[in-house]
Amino acid sequence: MPLRLKYTNLSVMVSFKMDKKRIADLLGLAQKAGRIVSGEFAVEKAVRSRKARIVLLATDASKNSKKNYHDLTSYYEVPIYEVLSKQEMGESIGKVQRAAIVLTDEGFSRSLAKLLSDV
Repeated sequence: MPLRLKYTNLSVMVSFKMDKKRIADLLGLAQKAGRIVSGEFAVEKAVRSRKARIVLLATDASKNSKKNYHDLTSYYEVPIYEVLSKQEMGESIGKVQRAAIVLTDEGFSRSLAKLLSDV
């Protein structure tokens, strides 16, 4: 289900947009460091091989994709978050649209989890 927040305060909306930008920047840095796995089969392989630390799922992914990824991450006990759209996720790592991204590095995962807890 997409993240839909109703903003009554402009400063809260600006803060949320800045947090999304910081998340996208962190994903770009992780991509440059080679700590991102993206693409349907690569994501599933990383989760099954227990290399995945955090899974990011696009807010606009299909219901079937969301169910499959939630079931997979639940079984393998990997945290999963829905924050960015497919377009935003793809742009953040310099690729075309992505429905799912995996962070494989513990340090980047901790940083991302901290940013996500602030959102």
